[in-house]
Amino acid sequence: MLKIVPNHVVSLLLVSLLVSSGCAKPDVVKKDEGISPAPVVRQTESPGTDRSASAVTPSTPVDTREVSPSSSSFASQLDQQTAANRKLQAALNKIYFNFDSAGLSESARATLAKNAEMLTDKSTVNIRIEGNCDERGSAEYNLALGERRAIAAQHYLVAMGVDSDRLSTISYGKEKPSAGGNDETAWANNRRAEFIIATP
Repeated sequence: MLKIVPNHVVSLLLVSLLVSSGCAKPDVVKKDEGISPAPVVRQTESPGTDRSASAVTPSTPVDTREVSPSSSSFASQLDQQTAANRKLQAALNKIYFNFDSAGLSESARATLAKNAEMLTDKSTVNIRIEGNCDERGSAEYNLALGERRAIAAQHYLVAMGVDSDRLSTISYGKEKPSAGGNDETAWANNRRAEFIIATP
């Protein structure tokens, strides 16, 4: 004889059967097994994609530095100052002295007046006055004479309005002749004072 099972019992059995069969068994990783790496997903490009437009080569460094306008203008000003100094140096004339003398001739005074005019226009330029002699006489005597010649030129420039702080003197005696030879022409060219732009 067939026994009839109530509906609620059947329903309960079906639910328990579904629950037990639907639960997945947890994955167990054995101690000796490693976890496999995640698969690499490659991105495919659509046809017609321009790789050169979007690709950035990592090995190419990108220079983000900018040229400072102030540094380029400073270099330009320095070049202009150097050119102006060269022009002034070429314009400054030597003066010449008589034998065994540190006195300023009329010609030397006229030259110094022109030099002073240029130097007052260029008020930031410092000048070294170099006194020189011809080869006659001892080295010691000519060093002293060259110094007197340089100082005479310095005093005259100061009297003409050039700031004394901008002027320095040195004597080379007979050590720096500008003309070779042992005659009056060479000696006359070597008895001189020169005006050199001094670098700070």
